[in-house]
Amino acid sequence: MTHTFPVHVYYEDTDLAGIVYYANYLKFIERARTEWIRGIGVDQTRVKDEQGIVFAVRRVEADYHKPAKFDDDLTVETSVDAMTGVRIVLKQDIKRDGELLFSSTVTIVALTETGAPARLPANIRQNLH
Repeated sequence: MTHTFPVHVYYEDTDLAGIVYYANYLKFIERARTEWIRGIGVDQTRVKDEQGIVFAVRRVEADYHKPAKFDDDLTVETSVDAMTGVRIVLKQDIKRDGELLFSSTVTIVALTETGAPARLPANIRQNLH
């Protein structure tokens, strides 16, 4: 299952050349992950409040293939690549009209509020299968 999230490139997202500043791709995929997790029925605030579990990015591998530019309409595609008891590995690509501009592999881990590793809640693991 692939989740898609639209992103429009605004002037504030670009550098002087009108090209998306490299760090903004990470913001785009973060927004997409937030909507993806919400879309599978997970309320992160409730998970934190009721189970004391938060999610954090552990690792990001990113490749920049072609530049996105001011006023582009992009699509972020998010899919689960792997899952263990405490982490989720996601593939996240950014495309413009189907053309790959940016690709990433993002590892998300479950943590207690003190930063110790935690098992992913069963309902989240179930929603991801």
